[in-house]
Amino acid sequence: MTAPVFVVEQVPDGPEFVLEGPEGRHAVSVKRLRAGEDVVLTDGRGRWAEGIVGAAEGKDRLVVTGLATVHEEPHPAPRITVVQALPKGDRGEVAVETMTETGADVIVPWQASRCITQWKGDRGLKSLAKWRNTAREAGKQSRRVRFPEVADAMTTKQVAALLATADFAAVLHEDREHDSEPLATVQLPTRGEIVLVVGPEGGVSPDELAVFAAAGARTCRLGTSVLRTSTAGTAATALLLGRTGRWS
Repeated sequence: MTAPVFVVEQVPDGPEFVLEGPEGRHAVSVKRLRAGEDVVLTDGRGRWAEGIVGAAEGKDRLVVTGLATVHEEPHPAPRITVVQALPKGDRGEVAVETMTETGADVIVPWQASRCITQWKGDRGLKSLAKWRNTAREAGKQSRRVRFPEVADAMTTKQVAALLATADFAAVLHEDREHDSEPLATVQLPTRGEIVLVVGPEGGVSPDELAVFAAAGARTCRLGTSVLRTSTAGTAATALLLGRTGRWS
């Protein structure tokens, strides 16, 4: 079992660090760590260091010792971005959680025309904060030291501009009226940027498909079954991680 991960603003270069606040409380009162156990401190942006619990004090103070080398995890190649249409209810957080655990690098909320959920005003800001907090917590749970970036919500026009800059761009879509390539066999880059678009429950509209196609995106399918919008991005990410060698 790998050591539990805790987030700090700046990774200490040793030899001792006191973990306090919510992270310290989680380590002491929830994880119940004790002297001698291994831990990892990370900033969530790729920098991390291994340490050993020296002492657990009170309810929220963990003394970490043995910190020596600060490591830097390289940026992944190719980088995988999932543009996720806004699902209903809490399915958005479910999608972010599982994509984070799987290994997505960037998650972009998308206000598609057929989305039932609307991010407007304060509600939109709160929803975005929930997605970002979910990515942070799922990153810790899955022992990542480089958490996925959750971008600001994008319009269809903004998503098209993102697709135009990618080394490979695809819309996950299956429709009898549109030809689609299997994502399992399409040629992929070994470096650069891969961007996938996952539509809402009602699917990607013809107008959106046309805009994305004009930006250079291909239309791809995952398989013979139709996945929910909250699971399609996770399945596609797993497939790409295996095909590009990132899971080798």
